[in-house]
Amino acid sequence: MASTKRKSAPSLERDRSGKKPKLSKHALGAPPLVKISSAEKSKPSKQTAGLPTPEHDQSGKKPKLSKSTPGATVLRQEEPAFPRGGASVLTPLEQKQIHIQAKNDVLFEQNTGKKAPRNEYEDEETEALDQIEDSSTKPKRKPRTKRKPDHVGQLPKEKVVRVEGLSYKRLGPGSLVLGQVSQINQYDIALSLPNNLTGYVPMTSMSDRLSKKVERLAEQEEDGVQDNGEASDSESKDLDLKSYFSVGQYLRASVVSTEKDSAQGTKGKRHIELSINPQHANAGLQNSDPVVNSMVQASVKSVEDHGLVMELGVGGDVVRGFMSSRELGPNSDISRVHEGAVYLCLVTGLSSNGNVVKLSADLQKAGDLRKGHFLTDAPTVDCFLPGTAVEFVVNDVTPSGVVGKAMGVFDMTADLIHSEAAAGSLSLDEKYSVGDKIKGRIICTFPDAEPAKVGISLLRHILSFETYPTSKSPRSTTEPPTEALPISTIVAEARVARVEPGLGLFVDLGVKGVRGYVHISRITDGKIETLAQDSGPYRAGSVHKARVIGYNYMDGLYIVSMEPKIIAQPFLSIDDVQVGQLVKGTIQKILVNENGINGIIVSISEGITGLVPEIHFSDIHLQHPERKFKEGASVTARVLSKVLAKRQLRLTLKKALVNSDDGIWQSYDALEIGAEAPGTIINITASGAIVQFYGPVRGFLPVSQMSESYIDDPKKHFRAGQVVKVRIVSVDPTECRMIVSCKTPSVFDTKQQEHLQTLAIGSFVSGTVSEKTNDEIILEVQESGLKAMLPFEHLTDGSAQKAAQAAKKIRVGQEMKELIVLNKTEGKRLLQLSSKPSLLKAARSGRLVRSFEDIQEGAEVDGFVNNVTSTGIFVHFAGGTAGLLLKTQLPDEALSKPDFGMRKNQSISALVLSVDHAQQRFLLTMKLKSSTNAPVSEKKVSKNSLAEGSLFNPVDEVSTSIDDFTVGKLTKARINSVKETQLNVQLANGVQGRIDVSMVFDNLADIKNRKNPLKSFRPKQVLSVRVLGVHDSRNHRFLPISHRGKAPVIELTTRPKDLESVELEILTVEKVQVNSVHVVFVSNVSEDSIWVNLSPNVRGRIRALDLSDDVSLLTDMAKNFPVGSALKAKVTNVDVANNRLDFTARLTSAAGPLTFDDLSVGMVLPGRVTKVNERQVMVQLNEKVSGSVNLVDIADDYSKADPTIYEKNQIIRVCVKHVDAPNKKILLSTRPSRVLSSSLPVEDREINATSDVAVNDILQGFVKNVASSGVFISLGSNVTAFVRVSDLSDLYLKDWKSHFEIDQLVKGKIIEVDAAVNHIQMSLKQSHIDKDYKPPLTFNDVTVGQVVTGKIRKVADFGVFVVVDNSANVSGLCHRTQMADGKVQDPQKLFEEGDVVKARVLKVDREKKRISLGLKASFFKSEEDVDEDEEVDDTILDAMITNGRADSEDSEVDKIEEVLAADNNEASDSWEGLDEVEDAASDVSMDDADDGGIAVNGDKMHGEAQQGLSAGGFDWEGGLTLSKDQEAPSETDDETSQPKKKKKRRAEIQIDRTGDLDAHGPQSVADFERLLLGQPNSSVLWLSYMAFQLQLSEVGLARAIGERALRTIHIREQGEKLNVWVAMLNLENTYGTDESVDAIFKRACQHCDSLDIHERLISIYIQSGQHEKADALFTATLSKHGSASPSLWLNAATFYLTTIAAPSRAHALLPRALQSFPQHTHVDLTRSFALLEYSSPNGDPERGRTLFENLLSTFPKKLDLWTVYADAEIKKADKERIRELFERVSKGQWKKKQMQFWFGKWEKWEGSGGDVGGKERVERLAEEWVRREAERLGKI
Repeated sequence: MASTKRKSAPSLERDRSGKKPKLSKHALGAPPLVKISSAEKSKPSKQTAGLPTPEHDQSGKKPKLSKSTPGATVLRQEEPAFPRGGASVLTPLEQKQIHIQAKNDVLFEQNTGKKAPRNEYEDEETEALDQIEDSSTKPKRKPRTKRKPDHVGQLPKEKVVRVEGLSYKRLGPGSLVLGQVSQINQYDIALSLPNNLTGYVPMTSMSDRLSKKVERLAEQEEDGVQDNGEASDSESKDLDLKSYFSVGQYLRASVVSTEKDSAQGTKGKRHIELSINPQHANAGLQNSDPVVNSMVQASVKSVEDHGLVMELGVGGDVVRGFMSSRELGPNSDISRVHEGAVYLCLVTGLSSNGNVVKLSADLQKAGDLRKGHFLTDAPTVDCFLPGTAVEFVVNDVTPSGVVGKAMGVFDMTADLIHSEAAAGSLSLDEKYSVGDKIKGRIICTFPDAEPAKVGISLLRHILSFETYPTSKSPRSTTEPPTEALPISTIVAEARVARVEPGLGLFVDLGVKGVRGYVHISRITDGKIETLAQDSGPYRAGSVHKARVIGYNYMDGLYIVSMEPKIIAQPFLSIDDVQVGQLVKGTIQKILVNENGINGIIVSISEGITGLVPEIHFSDIHLQHPERKFKEGASVTARVLSKVLAKRQLRLTLKKALVNSDDGIWQSYDALEIGAEAPGTIINITASGAIVQFYGPVRGFLPVSQMSESYIDDPKKHFRAGQVVKVRIVSVDPTECRMIVSCKTPSVFDTKQQEHLQTLAIGSFVSGTVSEKTNDEIILEVQESGLKAMLPFEHLTDGSAQKAAQAAKKIRVGQEMKELIVLNKTEGKRLLQLSSKPSLLKAARSGRLVRSFEDIQEGAEVDGFVNNVTSTGIFVHFAGGTAGLLLKTQLPDEALSKPDFGMRKNQSISALVLSVDHAQQRFLLTMKLKSSTNAPVSEKKVSKNSLAEGSLFNPVDEVSTSIDDFTVGKLTKARINSVKETQLNVQLANGVQGRIDVSMVFDNLADIKNRKNPLKSFRPKQVLSVRVLGVHDSRNHRFLPISHRGKAPVIELTTRPKDLESVELEILTVEKVQVNSVHVVFVSNVSEDSIWVNLSPNVRGRIRALDLSDDVSLLTDMAKNFPVGSALKAKVTNVDVANNRLDFTARLTSAAGPLTFDDLSVGMVLPGRVTKVNERQVMVQLNEKVSGSVNLVDIADDYSKADPTIYEKNQIIRVCVKHVDAPNKKILLSTRPSRVLSSSLPVEDREINATSDVAVNDILQGFVKNVASSGVFISLGSNVTAFVRVSDLSDLYLKDWKSHFEIDQLVKGKIIEVDAAVNHIQMSLKQSHIDKDYKPPLTFNDVTVGQVVTGKIRKVADFGVFVVVDNSANVSGLCHRTQMADGKVQDPQKLFEEGDVVKARVLKVDREKKRISLGLKASFFKSEEDVDEDEEVDDTILDAMITNGRADSEDSEVDKIEEVLAADNNEASDSWEGLDEVEDAASDVSMDDADDGGIAVNGDKMHGEAQQGLSAGGFDWEGGLTLSKDQEAPSETDDETSQPKKKKKRRAEIQIDRTGDLDAHGPQSVADFERLLLGQPNSSVLWLSYMAFQLQLSEVGLARAIGERALRTIHIREQGEKLNVWVAMLNLENTYGTDESVDAIFKRACQHCDSLDIHERLISIYIQSGQHEKADALFTATLSKHGSASPSLWLNAATFYLTTIAAPSRAHALLPRALQSFPQHTHVDLTRSFALLEYSSPNGDPERGRTLFENLLSTFPKKLDLWTVYADAEIKKADKERIRELFERVSKGQWKKKQMQFWFGKWEKWEGSGGDVGGKERVERLAEEWVRREAERLGKI
């Protein structure tokens, strides 16, 4: 098969036919083995690039072959390179001769003065080589001098293949390179490239799928409102690049750019931007190019069950890839693969048609070249892409690397790094030989190289696709190099292993298998002249100190520096800086803002800076920090924190922190209680301060821990930025919370802590007095050293004077004994003591109450008064136990005394009246104690007797011991109280019981009142019960009787079935079955559910949506399902672990919870509102199913569609409108026609598809989007119509976008429907919608005398321009002489742009299209008057001109003429042109629109004496005026006589005609100004004027009008001025600031009654909801004007009681008010306060009754008080109280008329609010009173 004819190697370029040559190992012959001569090995700086080819010498003749040339070639015969021939004809001697020739040529070129080439590893060397090559290949004009042929062999002319490494210069756009992921950031990834390069791949250059996700997420963020917030959150989490890529992953990348980083300036580093998108990474591949064992880049298109569908970016969508789930690799899981992920894949097979490529991402498999996973067949040269493994034949070995060919045609080079020169000790000549077959992996392409070539790598870890090199086999796993030797590590002994002159050093760092590389520029701080392998300080084997500055995954080398300055640097990156570390740096920059210096930038190393915040400048606050800190100064700082993500450091210069030797608190996990360290206060509140330490560690310093002394306001003692040394009191690492203390450890040590914990309430202690205050004594408890407090009142049981005398006898340092511990506060480490004899006696006798368990009904207890209220006295005992002593239980003599004769801390002894164990409350009485003669010991049940088991007064009269109450025992119980959910019963004295409502009824039919099942039971009622156990209120379960505590509560049942059954069965959660139905009772009501009890120990929950089928009942669950109410419910879930059940009360609904599959269109369901915005309402149907209600589905009438009517957690009825199963989305509707009845009227029908819309339909919709091309209207949930700009309005809209906003309701007509593309076109023109539409007014429609309305478009000094309403841009000019009947000097004071005016058309110029308008009030009268006025106006103008007034108008005429001339030269047909004219002239503008407008022209009028224009009725053409050159006519002319006569009539015209305004009131500034001329003192008119300006958003003008009104209104009109002052306050409160409100308020108080202004401002604050300001102003007003008016106090009480719900503050006002006013006002004031208690929702009627009773006790004969009292009680509708009150009055002595009135009032009430029997009784009582009165008077 070998051919005897030698074939030339085909070129890599396309042939002349344009086709790429197809290459095949079996089809092509081998090329010549040697193409170039190698350079001299001993001089690596001499390169072979650019040498003359050996085919011809310089003379142009072919050299002859030497006869001595051996015939043997370098090819080994037993192992030919190619089976079909192609071996080189050159012998080794010929090759040596060619090598010598190349060397001589290079030396020759050097002698010509050209710069010698440097090492090719650098960019400079490449430039030199390029110059040599260019000079050698360019044609020479003159032949060179002949040289003796020292060649003996001849070779065909071939271009030189140069060994090159990658560099920034050789990397150009389009280059392909293999890289490894070295870093994964938030928005990009970093790829480690060959030759110590790094590139970055942005998120948008990874794959098309990933880019679409990014775009979709960006669109959602721009929209602001997302349809499904959870979906967007999951999508954003899905974009975490760490879930797409892994460090060390191999990828092929395409170079996008190599621009310099602009942030670094001209000397900045280059930034390599890459793309790994398969379309770019597979650039050049055709449909047939992917072959088996080639590597392609692919992205995941979709994830299927059996594998992945991949996108290759080849051939469009024709060629696609598929990867089985087994081909992902051993450590990959298909479930964690995301769409858009990119993989470098091995082609393992092709489908029959070649359209499906089978791929494998298992790089461990692809890297096993022993199994043939390298390229053996290549259809085109484009298959040789980075990542592909190939086998090539070595053509040449140079000091710079290895050169070879693959498949005989493709040149490949391996540079010094990737030819394994650095890995071993052998040289390349020793390692490789010419003709060797070697396997390598392509790592880069050189698009601009000539001839074409690729770079390959022979490194083992790249061949095997390992992440990093290892010291053993390629499959071994060792510690990663970056962990074995971290970056910034200083290596003391780095041994030089290999020296590459001109390149650098390869060193051993102690890590097996991985060497370091020191570039020649990083060997020393200075310049290295020469490097040699065997000589010099850096020879092989020498040892040096070095530092690791990086690691390159692709090269498998550490990047090392031996520069002393690098080794001496403290930090190389921010990662080297440790939090808490001391650093030295230089002030680089001082930051300054408007408040001064706010930060300092400190450089601590090259490229590493930190920020010193202002509070960390110094330990003290610096007034002038610029004096201490200068740029360039050296400082010592400590690192406070670092944020790696933002590459930020925070430093501190505080000496207290810098010089501190305490531990660094930078993690909560390492902290222990008791540790001490300094910290910085960063925030101070009323409750404490926040202390910052290092990193994220912060602690809270409570006020109680700030000092041993009492601190009222922490801000008085501490400041932000202060350094405090604190001690850890408690720390919670899981919650990242810590509490610290400033108190010294000696104050409270561990021993004291133990004493405090072991000290029992009621125990006796002794102490030493350490301090005395005004009302208490501070002691130090002996032995423990604890601090204790002893109030003066606790020194004795006597009066306050006696306690004060006892306190005077006590001195500091005195020892006090026999002190009893009443309470202890462990948080404050404080004891409360007492030495009251009554408490000491009770403690010695064992009767001292220490806790609630010591309270027994009937027992006598000793305590002290804590608080006195109007209803009773709160009595405290030891341990914080408190009981209530109602005033009804006080002795009768105490009721008449102030505060019932009690004071705080007064000793008191009482009996326990009743005990509520469930609520932990008890009542006391002092009546039983004083009224009974029986000893208390016979009535009470002591704790000890109960503990002994004996019973007193058992209800069943049988039981003798508490041990008799065993589980299942039948007994009797007496009801003490009836609650909503239970009956509190008593089994015996001191033995309490409880019957849960679930233990009362057998079934639902037995319950008469389901909302209050226990209503039929009454106190004192005796029931038959059965014992269940002991109630455990914490865990809601039973305990055995043996577990009873000090005061057990027996759990009982009174259900008939439990009483009748032989064996008692107790229900537990384990016995409850799903779907079983039970009667349950409501125990609690929450926002979204209610809790129910099935039994005392079995609880459950019913969600609101499962509570009822009637949604109306769910709107107020607390009312419709009150606590204690009974329901029938079905069990849906049983949770045994949490002892909880889930129920549903919707028994008629389908069984089982609602799922997504159960939904169908048309279902009506209840739902709970979870989110409301302006566009939609999110509704939850159950815990797993939610849907949305769009704006078009809220109401049948779109005008009533308002999502904000719904509130969060509101239960509403919804109808399922659409179910999108694939996307799990549900569209709901709340239209009444869907959820209530389909027969309800529908104003706006539902549109669900394009087919529902027809042409000419008139529909309403909501604006969905406003685009530049038009407006999109939402007609239905999924139906959108488009309105072009031309179809938006019949009128011209200059800024049409401002007329439309999102969700705006519009009405339009359908003009086009294309169902095929779902396109609907709509028109909003009124002419299309309204049949009776009247077209806009055009210029031709305007007639003289017509009255029009319009808006001011521009205001000039000679007049205003008015745009007529409902016109096609028709506008006209009103001269200032036509604005008002009076003289107008400055129109800008009367009008502003946008003012609405009414005008009369005075003149229309059809030819010029100009309109003259008038705004005078006199124009709007009868037609006869109007005609007369027009004539008068003309005569006025004539008179003005003839009297010399025209001279003053010359400038105005000149302006108009200039504008007219400019307008004639450049006419404008648009509003834009009109605006230009307005801006240029600043006087007159015009609109030459075809259908209307105004124009001003300076043409001369016909006639000799009439030129220019008239200012009369602003006659544009026919008025009289004077030319510039014409003199004024004489007074004798006839023309001047008429103006004199008409001038007299001018006074008659200037009459106030403001009363002639139209019936609609003033509509413009001119209207208001005319009215104010006649009514300058009318505050109503001034306020209307201000309101008019506010409607136009002119707040400044409204404010100015108010000030003007205050100056204008006469001083006598104080009421009118007051109205304006109040309006100004309102204005500033709404639109101004607090400062502006205060300024107006102070001014108003000076000019008006101060109290009146105070009250008005308070009212303004209340109406605007600013209650805090109203509260503050009320306080100030009461202090300043408290004695001025009783109504002020009543208003304040009303505010506190009703508005802000602060009853205590309202109650405190009455005593203060009574002190401020004389005695005769007290009755009315007290009565008003009492009525307020009745009328206010937050009032206390009982307090109101008390106030009335106190008044009536003083004034019993004031029937008006009784009447008011009765009216107040009638409103409360308490019949018993009302009748009692009427009877009390009827029994008194009254006059006849008074009783007649009273009985009449009583009878009237009985007739309306009472009953018939009551009315008859009143009549009898009245008759009896009459008879009794008659008897008294002796008439009978």
